[in-house]
Amino acid sequence: MIEATSALVDTNVIIDIVQENPAWVAWSVAVLSRHEGLWINPIVYAELCYRETSVEEVDRLLDGLGLGYREMPRDALYLASQAFRHYRSRGGRKTAPLPDFFVGAHAAALGVPIITRDGARYQSYFPTVPLILP
Repeated sequence: MIEATSALVDTNVIIDIVQENPAWVAWSVAVLSRHEGLWINPIVYAELCYRETSVEEVDRLLDGLGLGYREMPRDALYLASQAFRHYRSRGGRKTAPLPDFFVGAHAAALGVPIITRDGARYQSYFPTVPLILP
């Protein structure tokens, strides 16, 4: 069950906190503290794994930030592929779906907002998904 106040958290918000990005850490900490039912999906998890040395470290990071984990339903995967097809039809050069397509599609399929500071691609390919932006 998705809570009414749930939101999917984009990787950039978490990295801002982990790396104490001087331009964004205050906003990222504040926005997470104002919301409940925050979670990430397998794409964000994989992006976080790149910076850590073990699954346990990633899980400790998530626990410390109060973030849960949700698998992606098949309808979200379908939406991601359709966004990628649209991207390619508009001249996009990447040959595989971009991570943002999976994050955006997951939020769209579940009807939850995305907490991010980089909303351009989400706005272009998932215009019905509410974004929580700086």
